[in-house]
Amino acid sequence: MRRALLTSAISALWILGATAAPAQDAPPAKATYDKWCAGCHGADGKGEGFAAATMLPRPRDFTTALYQIRTTPSGALPTDEDIRRIIDVGMPGTAMPGWAKHLGEQERMALVAYLKAFSPRFESQDSPEPVEIGSAPGESEEALAEGRQIYEKIECWKCHGRAGRGGGPSAPTLEDDQGFPIAAADLTESWNFNGGATTDEIFTRLMTGLNGTPMPSFADLIDAEVVTEEQLWRVAQYVRSLSPEEPEAKEVIRAGLTEGALPERVDDPAWAGVERFYVPLVGQVIEAPRWFTPSVDGVWVQALHDGEDLALLVTWHDPSESPTPKWNEWEAKVLAAVLPEGSSGEGAQADTSAVPDTTGASNPAGAVARGPVGGLHDALMVQFPTTIPDGMERPYFLMGSEEKPVYLWRWESGPAGAREALARGLTAFEPLPGEGVLSAQAVYSEGAWQLLIRRSLKAEGAEGRLQFEPGKAIPMVLFAWDGSNGEFGTQGSIGTWYFLYLDQPAAGTLYVV
Repeated sequence: MRRALLTSAISALWILGATAAPAQDAPPAKATYDKWCAGCHGADGKGEGFAAATMLPRPRDFTTALYQIRTTPSGALPTDEDIRRIIDVGMPGTAMPGWAKHLGEQERMALVAYLKAFSPRFESQDSPEPVEIGSAPGESEEALAEGRQIYEKIECWKCHGRAGRGGGPSAPTLEDDQGFPIAAADLTESWNFNGGATTDEIFTRLMTGLNGTPMPSFADLIDAEVVTEEQLWRVAQYVRSLSPEEPEAKEVIRAGLTEGALPERVDDPAWAGVERFYVPLVGQVIEAPRWFTPSVDGVWVQALHDGEDLALLVTWHDPSESPTPKWNEWEAKVLAAVLPEGSSGEGAQADTSAVPDTTGASNPAGAVARGPVGGLHDALMVQFPTTIPDGMERPYFLMGSEEKPVYLWRWESGPAGAREALARGLTAFEPLPGEGVLSAQAVYSEGAWQLLIRRSLKAEGAEGRLQFEPGKAIPMVLFAWDGSNGEFGTQGSIGTWYFLYLDQPAAGTLYVV
């Protein structure tokens, strides 16, 4: 998927820029480590490399030998194959990419031995044996219902939430063993599961736990006869059922033409029959201050038009409805943990004094005011060119430029609601005049936002206001911010150019060259 490739490329570029070239006479494994790993994990393996201060979760501290993803019992060392697998496939949802396509097999095997040498535990303790997981029982609707009951019984929901989206009541308090905030997994996005997303792999995580994190092993509940092994399998099956397969990001988002009335609410039954398009997002790391710790990694878009008006429904997962006092502690920890560029020292916080308030005429990304902890709102922005281009030339995807401005729809969870603007770069934001041009309805429920924005296809009255036309490929970019994750200004999630295509009354074929 494009998001995974972009994340890997960004990580590699950052690490390469931060890591000195290895000595020519260094052993092969050390040379590989110094070139590709030390930028995050540090030359001494303590997880304190140059780039580490920008990342949550933090890079692994190899000196402790606490490895999250293992096939061995809770607290035990990993097997060589466990370490090798993480080198190969990475840790989805973090800055750790997979290296199977970038490093040769011998290089990766040599890295396994090199990483083990950072901790004396591998010398003093026997090699552990993987836990035996057996085979999954047959699956059925009744089995999944039982799995949900056990999910509730063993209180998985306290961290992962009733709907599994990572927003349970304990989620804002979670820390790893180093005291850094750590997010509960969104169980509805299996493509981000660390350690794999098959039922067998999920069951293995339930049996082994994740060393160094609040995620425990549930094997002791079997020993204590609180649950049976079969019931724990049911939980694994239920968790797997919460997520679809990894979605494919398509270049073109179609807005179907409807003969009936356009939906006016996010829960209108008409949306059930409208195709959903997935748009991956990544942290904004192009311009300073950068953000390597995004909360929102993708949105779903549905669109309809009736020849007069356009309705856009955007859905995304967010563990908190910001601003909320329940997540103030989390926000403070994130801002304390993630150092701004050019700073050093423990506990430094990002300088937010330059971020304008919501009425300011600069920095569209920063239209959310950064006041005291707890004051940030969730936000979403949709970006278009000011006119539909004839060819493939488009403005700069990151808020345009002075020469080629962009037209924006910006919504935030505060009283400002949805509004229009022009942007001429990240520091040039101009609200457009006119009331009632956009209408919006937003609903937050069980770890997800649904936002419906409507506008007439033709809306005159302001220079730069895009006029939508059916049958044209209209470039579109999406951005998102999670206020409770400390996101504001340039520090949030960004996409790249996609195309919105409004169906025409007569059947036709769209060609995107």
